[in-house]
Amino acid sequence: MSMDKELMTAQALAEALDLSTETIWKYTREKKIPFIELNGKQYRYILADVLNALTNTASSVQEKSNEYTAESSRKLTYEDYLKIPDEPGYRIEILDGIMVKEPAPNVSHQRVLLRLTWILEDHFRGNDPEGEVFVAPLDVTLLDINVVQPDILYVSGQQKQIIKEARINGQPTIVVEIISPSSRRKDRLQKLQIYQKTKIPHYWLVDPAEKTLECFVLRDGSYVLAAAGMDEDVVDHPYFTGLSIPLKSLW
Repeated sequence: MSMDKELMTAQALAEALDLSTETIWKYTREKKIPFIELNGKQYRYILADVLNALTNTASSVQEKSNEYTAESSRKLTYEDYLKIPDEPGYRIEILDGIMVKEPAPNVSHQRVLLRLTWILEDHFRGNDPEGEVFVAPLDVTLLDINVVQPDILYVSGQQKQIIKEARINGQPTIVVEIISPSSRRKDRLQKLQIYQKTKIPHYWLVDPAEKTLECFVLRDGSYVLAAAGMDEDVVDHPYFTGLSIPLKSLW
């Protein structure tokens, strides 16, 4: 197959077009770009065909970046983090030594969090009885300059040593972030890079607004898309036998 006919994932297409993955999902759902649906509700694209479709459409693609609050000075550590006073209504993290503060999650975010947690709890209770699923707020320390609070995380039974009394000190098997309007840029860029750099095996992104789930797996030091779906698709994860996520149940 020639390069111009190579099948691409939504993530690869977004990078090639300098767009966000959310825009690719949106255009797929609205059938504004051509796509190929593989077995298991996996969507692939041909760059030349997508470019042709976008060229012929009358509407231009515009994206608005989302900002998040950050305060920077010297590199902060976990010890500094412990001295930061709680601020009701906000979640505070340390990302690469910088304090990041964002508003507390909204109702739709929490609804998705609970429903996905139930699915993961049910699956791992039968497949890894010694493993545990946790939800935010719970500190996870990755190196000394990263203190994160993933929305959901799974620590396998073989990792129990990283579970401390006040935090998770190390890399969970799965980290899940549920995107909020205020966290979109942080979750897709900064946190992805941190989780990749610290070698967390699985990173999932859930977007309630776009109704999408993307499951990344660490391969040769970089995240690649292992499974994805949108709307009412059923996502079967290839790395966790029997783990099936009906997206309709999340929304």
